[in-house]
Amino acid sequence: MRARTPLAIIGLVAAMLAATPVHAERLIVSVSNHRVTVTPNYSGGELVLFGSVEKDDKTPPNRGSYDLVVTVSGPRADMVTRRKERKFGIWINTDSRQFLQVPGYLALFSNRPFDQIASPEVQRRQQLGLNNVLLMQRVGPDYADVVPNDAFRSAFVRLRTEHGLYREATSAVTFLTPTLFRTGIPLPAEVPIGTYNVEIKLFSDGALVTKTETAFEIVKVGFEQFVATTARQNGLVYGLVTAFMALMTGWMASIVFRKD
Repeated sequence: MRARTPLAIIGLVAAMLAATPVHAERLIVSVSNHRVTVTPNYSGGELVLFGSVEKDDKTPPNRGSYDLVVTVSGPRADMVTRRKERKFGIWINTDSRQFLQVPGYLALFSNRPFDQIASPEVQRRQQLGLNNVLLMQRVGPDYADVVPNDAFRSAFVRLRTEHGLYREATSAVTFLTPTLFRTGIPLPAEVPIGTYNVEIKLFSDGALVTKTETAFEIVKVGFEQFVATTARQNGLVYGLVTAFMALMTGWMASIVFRKD
């Protein structure tokens, strides 16, 4: 009996994949504004994500009700969480943990609690909830995530949550009809500048049905943006102007407060 040639095997696999539908539903989503401008008096705001579940003739007739999980992640950066202890009557840093390329903004929204949407295994695999989101850290010579109740991880999430930059809400997604949904995306005053990715996952009977993505951008405008752009693109000029302004400020202060 002759063995199948590699081309024949590839063709057979391709035919099998083509005959199997990838998804029986698809998500159509959009946000109310794809570009948010931050001015000097910006005090926060909110975007609206809305969309619908589009079925086709391959959708099982006995499909149960839908659940939706929306994950919004902002620009990534390295961050450090420090542990302070009181020694000799003063508070000093005694230990620290570096978090590697973690989101500056992270929000998870759903239409009901995550443990009612999927099993614990699916929640971990799909990163449903702040406790299941991977936050890579430098732990000694290693790079890994740790258990949710780790002291540094808990402190990091708590501090970001207190500033409104990390959040989860299990009743924030509203189904207006069985297939039409909406949710708000709060943006605090301290929101980082950059591109935000929005991932929408559709579940039914505890299993992931389909998912899609969209994005929006937060940008600075006005004098602050001019200064930031100049500092990034013309570092030497920015440094010289800053030094000159410091000298002028000191000179003017010496004249104003000079004692005759």
